[in-house]
Amino acid sequence: MDQQSQLAVILGPDPAPFETLISHLMSSSNEQRSHAEALFNLCKQSDPDALCLRLVHLLQVCAQSETRAMGAILLRKLLTRDDSYIWPRLNISIQSSLKLVLLSQIQVETTKTLSKKLCDTVAELASSILPENGWPELLPFMFQCVSSDSPRLQESAFLIVAQLSHYIGDVLTPFIKDLHAVFLRCLSESSNADVKIAALNAVINFIQCLTSSSDRDRFQDLLPAMMRTLTEALNNGNEATAQEALELLIELAGTEPRFLRRQLVDVVGSMLQIAGAESLEEGTRHLAIEFVITLAEAREHAPGMMRKLPQFINRLFAILMRMLLDIEDDAAWHTAETEDEDAGETSNYSVGQECLDRLAISLGGNTIVPVASEQLPAYLAAPEWQKHHAALIALAQIAEGCAKVMIKNLEQVVSMVLNSFHDSHPRARWAAINAIGQLSTDLGPDLQNQYHQRVLPALAAAMDDFQNPRVQAHAASALLNFSENCTPEILTPYLDGIVSKLLVLLQNGKQMVQEGALTALASVADSSQEHFQKYYDAVMPYLKAILVNATDKSNRMLRAKSMECISLVGMAVGKQKFRDDAKQVMEVLMSLQGSQMETDDPTTSYMLQAWARLCKCLGQDFLPYMSVVMPPLLQSAQLKPDVTITSADSDNDIEDSDDESMETITLGDKRIGIKTSVLEEKATACNMLCCYADELKEGFFPWIDQVAPTLVPLLKFYFHEEVRKAAVSAMPELLRSSKLAVEKGMSQGRNETYVKQLSDYIIPALVEALHKEPDMEICASMLDALNECIQISGPLLDESQVRSIVDEIKQVITASGSRKRERAERAKAEDFDAEEGELIKEENEQEEEVFDQVGEILGTLIKTFKASFLPFFDELSSYLTPMWGKDKTAEERRIAMCIFDDVAEQCRETALKYYDTYLPFILEACNDENPDVRQAAVYGLGVCAEFGGPVIKPLVGEALSRLNAVIRHPNALQPENVMAYDNAVSALGKICLFHRDSIDAAQELCLLGNVEFLSDNRFLWRVVQLLSRSVLQISRRLCHLD
Repeated sequence: MDQQSQLAVILGPDPAPFETLISHLMSSSNEQRSHAEALFNLCKQSDPDALCLRLVHLLQVCAQSETRAMGAILLRKLLTRDDSYIWPRLNISIQSSLKLVLLSQIQVETTKTLSKKLCDTVAELASSILPENGWPELLPFMFQCVSSDSPRLQESAFLIVAQLSHYIGDVLTPFIKDLHAVFLRCLSESSNADVKIAALNAVINFIQCLTSSSDRDRFQDLLPAMMRTLTEALNNGNEATAQEALELLIELAGTEPRFLRRQLVDVVGSMLQIAGAESLEEGTRHLAIEFVITLAEAREHAPGMMRKLPQFINRLFAILMRMLLDIEDDAAWHTAETEDEDAGETSNYSVGQECLDRLAISLGGNTIVPVASEQLPAYLAAPEWQKHHAALIALAQIAEGCAKVMIKNLEQVVSMVLNSFHDSHPRARWAAINAIGQLSTDLGPDLQNQYHQRVLPALAAAMDDFQNPRVQAHAASALLNFSENCTPEILTPYLDGIVSKLLVLLQNGKQMVQEGALTALASVADSSQEHFQKYYDAVMPYLKAILVNATDKSNRMLRAKSMECISLVGMAVGKQKFRDDAKQVMEVLMSLQGSQMETDDPTTSYMLQAWARLCKCLGQDFLPYMSVVMPPLLQSAQLKPDVTITSADSDNDIEDSDDESMETITLGDKRIGIKTSVLEEKATACNMLCCYADELKEGFFPWIDQVAPTLVPLLKFYFHEEVRKAAVSAMPELLRSSKLAVEKGMSQGRNETYVKQLSDYIIPALVEALHKEPDMEICASMLDALNECIQISGPLLDESQVRSIVDEIKQVITASGSRKRERAERAKAEDFDAEEGELIKEENEQEEEVFDQVGEILGTLIKTFKASFLPFFDELSSYLTPMWGKDKTAEERRIAMCIFDDVAEQCRETALKYYDTYLPFILEACNDENPDVRQAAVYGLGVCAEFGGPVIKPLVGEALSRLNAVIRHPNALQPENVMAYDNAVSALGKICLFHRDSIDAAQELCLLGNVEFLSDNRFLWRVVQLLSRSVLQISRRLCHLD
């Protein structure tokens, strides 16, 4: 039977063939399912009217609930406004029938899951046609359902309201008064738990769609009834319903925390009561904690609000501490096998650990440290090892968020931890070592600089604990953390003892101990650099032996870490010392690379990084190995993200997967699973490609044709920040490599045209990616990379490319201004406090980094194109002039001045038209309190003196006065002021040289007599020349006067 005949049968009067098609769409057989999908799509294309009629008929008459459910899902997809949206193609009579049947089916359907799917379909269609009044019967139907005596219909109506609020809330806003009454009645009076949860869901979604705070406030009186939905469910022993209510309230806390503010004490008090009730299920208690933590984290919407409730912070901290006590002394932990790392830990323990970290980061040290200082000593003084362990774990968890305050109390913190190195229980000792490792990261380098003489011997002693190999291994790991923030000067005196102990651990029978020793050795070598040469001959034979002999599957990580250690040791000691061993190591790596490795083998990622370090160490001597290294590296960089997308309410839960590297996020009605191990390998590979291009320069040229098409699209790889960062960093390196290869005749016959083509590929892609980049730090990196690219290939840019760059700079400045205004609004919030002010200050400093890069790019464009860039500068002036204002930060003013300095210096007489606008700012800024602003101003004054001709003459007197004030200031030669002084002296010399006829000769000589030697030798010769010429001309004038 041909396809058309099949369609005629499927869409014909007999319902059986159509039901068979739907059942085949649910088949577990790929072949059967694919065939059914092809036929279904053909129906959709050829006769959508008949297809929709068949689907609604299926909903009405099919006896199998699974088939009806599938029909509802398919209908919803057809009526969703996306690529398969068919509503406009349907006959008007069919549209009317569809709307009628959907509403009637909601009234008669008794299966709960199917009823929900019907509501989803109605909401999906309504979101497309209701705004144009395409379904006038729907809203009256919903209010009729809510007012009915049927709990099932009430629930259905609320499900639709919730979804419409999410999609097209503005359509419901005119009915705010009616909805308020309906919500209040059902939340207060209904005895049906499902109806109450549906009403709670609807009201929370509706509150979120309201744009006016006064409209949201009209629902404040619903909050007690909303909370009763939770408490009644708990009182009735219905924890499943309570957990649903908690999840909805968490959503409200995250998006509209200020809605809760007036009743915050009652709401948070109730949540902490639930969190502390040990009779409740763990899941319920954890959700109550999540609610409070979510409120604490809601900085953008309610800055500082939770810090106003110190009594609750105390209670929450105490609850989290008690959760950390939920840990067993599992025998498996003591065996020191990697897979038993978390032995004895419970979900309570994990939640407590995670939430302490989040609480400290969200509320800060000024709030959390006093609470910790009050509660932790009692835990450390108690006899139970679990309490010691809990206190030490808590210290490690709060360190990141409390770093600034904890650094002020380092003595107390370090003593507290080091005292526990002698605890009688190995798990408590492990926790103390863990804390030192974490504190070394979060409180470094202060901790290393002040307490190395106490910490390093303590870690060395812990490495002698042969009875407890897991403690030994963790001491080695903590040594890694400590040494990462350590200078060679601090570390070197301890190297003899440390290296000898690590070599002993390398020969230990426990793989975990060996792995810890390898990572510690690698870090110590990396931190001590050439000081490690003394130990090279003792260490390298052991490392090579592990690399060669650790071939079993169980030893894969050990071998991978030996690669890491060898390559870092090689980089530390340098090419001369490492060269001979490097050849042997690379032979082993080449052999490994040629073997077939399993997908979960860590060797791949470690080998990618080891090759790149070997390249850094050997430089151009590494080129012969590139043909071996590059193919698998490109393969890893080209990996496609492993993404699974399901419906958020799908029965196939991604989270049930056994794969630990699968992470899930929920976006709207979709659940997205991403395999992070694939992304991490891809990020590593991209970073390594950048390293090779950076190190090998023109030697990397043969690979550019493969690398550029791999990395350029990754500028917009939004699954993983590290991939984008690596791609961004590589862009200028690729351009530089091509340009150097052409200049040095190593470009395989290619000429400057190739550099132009590469530039035309890279720079527009960077500009486009910058436009869409959501992360401010990456935005600054993109601007930096763009600046480098322009420096390399600037003259090759055409006018349209310059235009796109300038337009993007306007966009960057505008977006930055918007973010600053948002922060200023946050600063006006009623709960705003000093801690929040500090955080906003840090965000604004990040913003200044973006501005700084904008200034650098404009400087490069001005230096490259000179006067031909001025039409673009004129366009930008309305964006740049506000940066001169006194209300702007010193950094913004400095950047604005530097841009004008570049214009004046590079464009000379064509820039004179700007002097009237900008010189008054420059003169005033010469005496600014900020030394960087002063430096930019006096430098600009010198440039104007040199190139300003008659335009600056009327201002010479004021300029001399301003410069004299800078030069003669009592603190002029203090380190922070010396650059401004140097530039002021240079500017003075230029005024005396180029405008001598505007000043009195005796006054000029007097001014020059006040000049002391410059601090910066880079300027010295130029300025001496200027001053010598000035003094010579003054002498001649004085002689002439005589």
